[in-house]
Amino acid sequence: MNTKMRMVAGAFAALLSSAAFAFHCPQEMKKIDDALAKNPPLSAQQLAEVKEYRINGEVYHKAGEHQKSLDTLEKAKKILGIQ
Repeated sequence: MNTKMRMVAGAFAALLSSAAFAFHCPQEMKKIDDALAKNPPLSAQQLAEVKEYRINGEVYHKAGEHQKSLDTLEKAKKILGIQ
């Protein structure tokens, strides 16, 4: 495979992985929203942290920072005890 083909293949792979992260964020936000709708037994501080992580995750998602979004949403999921 020549260098030009490798560059095109690499760019295509990067685009696909970025798109995969982009579509994954809303699924994680929905998991958090569904868990919050069930009124989980959290302290006021934990609830505030979950809501802050959820909001920040969406902000990062909309800004195109999908890995940062997923990392932030993961913190909320950990507090909620969900996968």
